[in-house]
Amino acid sequence: MEVILAIAVGLIALWVILLLLFWALRPKNVSVRELLGLIPDVLRLLRSVIGDRSAPPDVRLVLVGLLAWIVSPIDLIPEFIPVLGPIDDVVVAVVAMRYVRRRVGVEDLRRRWTGSDDGFALLLRVIGSG
Repeated sequence: MEVILAIAVGLIALWVILLLLFWALRPKNVSVRELLGLIPDVLRLLRSVIGDRSAPPDVRLVLVGLLAWIVSPIDLIPEFIPVLGPIDDVVVAVVAMRYVRRRVGVEDLRRRWTGSDDGFALLLRVIGSG
């Protein structure tokens, strides 16, 4: 019984630590409306990178993992919690896209971007420009 209690306490502690990490890494100075407006263009960007066999395999794997994370019904923060619900998805997306940006570069992302220049500038504001 003590082992089960220790595991439960450990999992709760890990969950709290991840929540704090997600809160610290969330995109700042960007409204939810702006982020929502980027979704179609970001999805086209992801499709372009994932479908390109010349893209590094680890980048493609990270993006497939990102899509699996987003569509998964299991979340660290339940979606029904107002404001906080989607934060884990946003933070995982930002971290994944920062990794992709570091691996393929801003120029490659720009070449693949089909959205507006303002949209790409907003994406770089969220994921950093390097």
